[in-house]
Amino acid sequence: MSRLLAAALCLPLLLALLPVQAAEEQLFSADGYRLTRYRSPTPPTVEGAQTIDTATLQKMLAGQQPPALIDVFRRPWLHGRFIDDETHENIPGSLWLANVGEGAAEAQWLAYFAHYLKQASGGDHARALVLYCKSDCWLSWNASKRAAALGYTRLYWYRDGIDAWRQAGLPVQTATPEPLP
Repeated sequence: MSRLLAAALCLPLLLALLPVQAAEEQLFSADGYRLTRYRSPTPPTVEGAQTIDTATLQKMLAGQQPPALIDVFRRPWLHGRFIDDETHENIPGSLWLANVGEGAAEAQWLAYFAHYLKQASGGDHARALVLYCKSDCWLSWNASKRAAALGYTRLYWYRDGIDAWRQAGLPVQTATPEPLP
């Protein structure tokens, strides 16, 4: 009986500690980027970009001035090179800018992102850019927000990404990340 009573008295203390442990894992940085749990449900919008679906993206790609496609899925980086740990596919014509959607992106990835966005846009900050990853992927949400912070004004977030593209039966290509400049 005394063990049961001791356990009952300790239970509120243990339960009080649980929120403290959960709070230690910070989901967002001070400037609003998602820091962890990148594969989890995303909000319907991201500040600075318009959310689009597959049908809208297909119409945009068929237009007179198709957008530049930017795939931001992660790729392990070790000893100054990308590690080819598994095959990655993306939408044909995409630039794969790996690791630019990290919430706490290192300086080299920020420079990499800025370099290739400038290249993809031809230096025109009003050029349409579509950023994507997979469905329920915060990497593309972060990258869209980051592109807006760099001054790009015609940004589109393909929220459901390559998963929705494949589900629609549309073609994909085997991809290789763009090299670090």
